[in-house]
Amino acid sequence: MSLLPRTGTEKDLSFLWLGRVDYGRALRIQEEFLGRRLRGMVGDRVLFLEHPHTITGGKREVDPPGILKDLGIPFYRVSRGGLLTYHGPGQLVLYPIIKLSPYRLTIRRYVHLLEEVVIRTLSTFAIPSSRREGLPGVWVEGRKIASLGIGVRRGVTYHGVALNVFTDLSYFRIIEPCGLKGDVMTSMRELGVETSLKEVAMRMGPIFRDLLTRTCRRQ
Repeated sequence: MSLLPRTGTEKDLSFLWLGRVDYGRALRIQEEFLGRRLRGMVGDRVLFLEHPHTITGGKREVDPPGILKDLGIPFYRVSRGGLLTYHGPGQLVLYPIIKLSPYRLTIRRYVHLLEEVVIRTLSTFAIPSSRREGLPGVWVEGRKIASLGIGVRRGVTYHGVALNVFTDLSYFRIIEPCGLKGDVMTSMRELGVETSLKEVAMRMGPIFRDLLTRTCRRQ
């Protein structure tokens, strides 16, 4: 578990690179950090990682496809918003464990901030992207490149964002990701950008910190 290089002077916001982590273990790590943050034992943490092949469902009742068992792909129903989605190799997952009140962030503004973090990160790779009204996540020319689903417990966030870097997009066709057709998804690789998950995380961390800092300064 290595700490991404710090920028700025904030002492309570840290970025951790975890590498590839089984989804169940990642849930336990989130719960541990969440509990410690709620008790004021630690500052804010942003976890960067990658999962093996996994399908997850949010709080809205949608049954997973029966083929998952045949494919050996585990399914988890978790306490985030949203519908079914896929996680797997080549996808950068971002789990911020952040207390919203010091930044005076509402849930809606926090979702907007997460989308902005991805949009600005993609711009450093010369990929123009945007939001779509009523469809949380980040989009490139009508294709979805990043999915978003958060949970909030007593004002502290968990779950977060999944950005397709060099993901095998065929796995999205097993489900209807976020209620959409599987072929709506795209990736940085499909858009002609070859890079590593850690390189994307290294660029994303300072952008995340900068946007949070700007949020505080605007209050």
